[in-house]
Amino acid sequence: MITEMALERVEFTCGRCWHDWSIDYDVQQYSDEDGAWEYFSRDGIPVPSPYTPAGASPCPVCGQHWVGRLRARRVIPAAPGPAGTPREKVTDAPRHRPERRGAPLLRSIAHTQPEQFEAGAERRRQASAAAAD
Repeated sequence: MITEMALERVEFTCGRCWHDWSIDYDVQQYSDEDGAWEYFSRDGIPVPSPYTPAGASPCPVCGQHWVGRLRARRVIPAAPGPAGTPREKVTDAPRHRPERRGAPLLRSIAHTQPEQFEAGAERRRQASAAAAD
């Protein structure tokens, strides 16, 4: 049984080139007779958790893989919702909102990406100095 659905924006920072980027993941939490589980997907494709090494995202600049951290989250209410929740009856299911079938896919990286500040250059300098010690 699905216990929660959410959209999670996960941020990554490359420890090699200090590039910052973020990706949106659809997350379903559910429980069954074997326990509680999380199911992650990106653009409708199942993926490992971005919070684990197995699901670490490659840096779009240098290709190194980095584990993400949660930046923002939006819970998606599950139907039927509390009493009085607005809803619309679907009267002609085969022809209901046909434009949905041809709508472009909203990609998981379609949002504005984090800006690269001069702080990245400062982090590189500090990392280089630390490595030299």
